[in-house]
Amino acid sequence: MRVVIAPDKFKGSLSAPDVARHLEAGLHAAARDSGQISNLEVLRIPVADGGEGTLDAAVGSGFTRRSAVVSGPTGAPLRAEFALRGREAVIEMAAASGLAVLPDGVKDAKRATSLGTGELIRAALDAGCRQIILGVGGSANTDGGAGVLQGLGARFLDAHGNELPPGGAALARLDWIDFSGFESRLDGARFVLASDVDNPLLGAQGAAAIFGPQKGATAEDVTALDAALAHFVDVLAAEIGPRARKAADAPGAGAAGGVGYAAIAVLAATRRPGIDVVLEFTGLADRLAGADLVITGEGSLDEQTLLGKTPVGVARAARRAGVPVVAVCGRSVLTGEQISSSGFLAVHALTELESNVDTCIAEAAPLLERLGRQLGEQLTNAAHPVQGARALDSAPGKETLRV
Repeated sequence: MRVVIAPDKFKGSLSAPDVARHLEAGLHAAARDSGQISNLEVLRIPVADGGEGTLDAAVGSGFTRRSAVVSGPTGAPLRAEFALRGREAVIEMAAASGLAVLPDGVKDAKRATSLGTGELIRAALDAGCRQIILGVGGSANTDGGAGVLQGLGARFLDAHGNELPPGGAALARLDWIDFSGFESRLDGARFVLASDVDNPLLGAQGAAAIFGPQKGATAEDVTALDAALAHFVDVLAAEIGPRARKAADAPGAGAAGGVGYAAIAVLAATRRPGIDVVLEFTGLADRLAGADLVITGEGSLDEQTLLGKTPVGVARAARRAGVPVVAVCGRSVLTGEQISSSGFLAVHALTELESNVDTCIAEAAPLLERLGRQLGEQLTNAAHPVQGARALDSAPGKETLRV
């Protein structure tokens, strides 16, 4: 019996590797109890959708962790990790420029910078990488990716030749960009922007308007930041030509406070859905061969899940391989029809075991082990593994959660 566990993180509770580990512990406990432990093979493949958790997914797939001291979102130094495999690197922007690494959690949408992400890219180049996957999500900045370019050697100058301070608001005073010291090794590098965000850089659906408030921007800040980003486009177009204007309207330009814009306009990045990128470098499709069941999941299964988040991406891969798939989660607000149409045979939520959501968050580890044990019991008690999987949504006391 071969089970593949391919979950995303339970945000605010457990990382994807931890989710997989606790589910596996429950499966093994059930197999030991039934005397079937020798017949159980479990393969853990942590996954993500391109945002936070992408680095863990890379390491779980054979990449090696590296770290570098970079400038955090406020400019204060911090040690951030990235991952290497041969000449390929995975950079999780949140590790260097994310909300989670803000000192004391204090948001500053106008001054937060993506500089550290550019410095991580340079560290990857130093390590010999020439293919770089940039996973964006959870960013603290709204600087159009100006910080990334600064980290790669560009200088952003005002009319007096003074370098601008970090952050998006300062771009309103941008007069010209000096690319003379720009990283020359970028000419031989290929970038993939792993992002599900399809927003443009500017306007009502742009980086400042849609994502600025999550980063502490007031209504006045949003207006000022959007104008500053528009000015950035004008100046960059004067430096590199019309592709700078075209890139501002490209899907994904508004991702990560506009880092998507700089990546597309200057680094010639190709934007791809985050889950597709992660499933590709983890090799999930090939590793499903011979599996009897796939278990995926994330903290909350909701409408956002249906828009191509991790569990649905895993379910699609499992369906193509002809392998049954179930989802585990902290809570689910999906209807039975949505669960079925997404390809899940069943959904099991921690709230089925513990109604208090705060307790589910605090005690996710033992609750996941209980869920793993329940899934394992159903599998080991079934006459055939696939039949067991198909019985998961009808076994007594283990019904699919339908809200």
